[in-house]
Amino acid sequence: MSLKTFAVEEVKKHSSEGDLWIIIDNAVYDMSRFIDLHPGGVQPILEYAGKDATDAFYGLHRQEVLIKYDRFKIGHIANQKPQIDMYQPGDISKVPYAESSAWMGFKSPYFKESHYKFRAAVRKVADSLSAEAREFEDAGTKPSDEFMKKLGDNGLLAGNIGPGPWLHGLTFPGGISGEEFDYFHEMILHEELARWKVRGFDDGVLGGMIISAPTVLNFGKPELKKKVIPEIFSGKKRICLAITEPYAGSDVANIRTTAKKTADGKHYIVNGVKKWITGGCWADYFSVAVRTDKGLSMLLIERSEGVETKLIKTSYSPSAGTAYVSFENVKVPVENLLGKENHGLIVVLSNFNHERWVMLTGSSMACRIVIEECFKWANQRQVFGKRLIDQPVIRNKLAKMIASLESVHAWIEHITYQMCNMDYNEQSDKLAGPIALCKYQATRMMHDVSDDACQIFGGRAITKTGMGRTVETLQRTYKFSAILGGAEEIMADLGVRQALKKMPSGARL
Repeated sequence: MSLKTFAVEEVKKHSSEGDLWIIIDNAVYDMSRFIDLHPGGVQPILEYAGKDATDAFYGLHRQEVLIKYDRFKIGHIANQKPQIDMYQPGDISKVPYAESSAWMGFKSPYFKESHYKFRAAVRKVADSLSAEAREFEDAGTKPSDEFMKKLGDNGLLAGNIGPGPWLHGLTFPGGISGEEFDYFHEMILHEELARWKVRGFDDGVLGGMIISAPTVLNFGKPELKKKVIPEIFSGKKRICLAITEPYAGSDVANIRTTAKKTADGKHYIVNGVKKWITGGCWADYFSVAVRTDKGLSMLLIERSEGVETKLIKTSYSPSAGTAYVSFENVKVPVENLLGKENHGLIVVLSNFNHERWVMLTGSSMACRIVIEECFKWANQRQVFGKRLIDQPVIRNKLAKMIASLESVHAWIEHITYQMCNMDYNEQSDKLAGPIALCKYQATRMMHDVSDDACQIFGGRAITKTGMGRTVETLQRTYKFSAILGGAEEIMADLGVRQALKKMPSGARL
């Protein structure tokens, strides 16, 4: 239907329940057919029949509602221009602190042209998948094979593993080659996918893969890598890491799952259980910590007879696929051994720094999005005759949130620069402590940002839908970052213990 131009006086004539028009930011909507469908009932719409409902609408609804019901738009008001910016896929926000400083007009020593091109391209791809991701999150269902293929086709699964020879020959959004892909490109990718604002779904799609695929890439035999990695990077198959048990979390040495060799030495027979395994319900492959005759070992176990997964209900969406995994007399070829037998602890520890750094990037963006929404809400919400932002207490909360986020994010960028300029051994020596401390600080920051954001949004912050949806998601899920990958207390202690290794023996006051 072609849109028409109307005078304000003409809109006023359509003010009855059977003939009802309203104005929202210059656009005219015919609500006559929608009024009975309105979730909030008839009265809120009747109140603004024939009138400008812009402020009332934005006090109750997110902008995406206008996009969803665009079919009810019939025209525009003559000689008026829209006053509100409509988000377009790929847009960079102009709201203060809604983007990291290099994208807000500030200078940065870290980012090159390829990083700007990459973010612009990835944001468009991620935005195109955002609504679908939200549907899976809300339904609590398995991310579809078609969705995984879209990620795979754009290189977004492989990119989550980080720079390395496994990316060579690939081309990423923005025309970025796998050879030039660095940790800042990877950081941008994690941030952009975090903008889906669906923490459970995000972990179900990516979390398990990020922490498990490197065990195959770095410790698997060539034939195993040749078979498994292309399946994972294309989205055809899924993989998870299975270490934690009901009896052993951070204390990995106490795991009880066993792997005993058959008499002919060609297979391991695996028995045991794993718990809280991210993505386990959807996994085709499990990178599993097992106890062998003289120590800890790692095996890649394909879903087969004797492997059973059950969904564990947690605070975030079931689409995360968090699983209780049982292995009952599972037959595993010895070729699926990752690393050396009885030396599996090296495999377990090998990816901790990267895993924790990935969590930092997502934590930072989760808080940045919430701060952006607090800015918007405080500017549009009217209370006691004035905007929320006009209250000093609200500005004080925003100041605390911004200062906390920007200090943590600057630390993340600094660590990322070190990663770009250190080999693996140097990273292991110098970055384990700083990454642990940064994770501790980041999750404390998430706690404070979540708390202040909840106070700014009020009851909306504890409602899963509507205006406070993003804040509700953060306050319900930020503890996953504070526990997974190493609890805050362990991260704090690890950071100090790592520092003590560098403490000069002769240092005195």
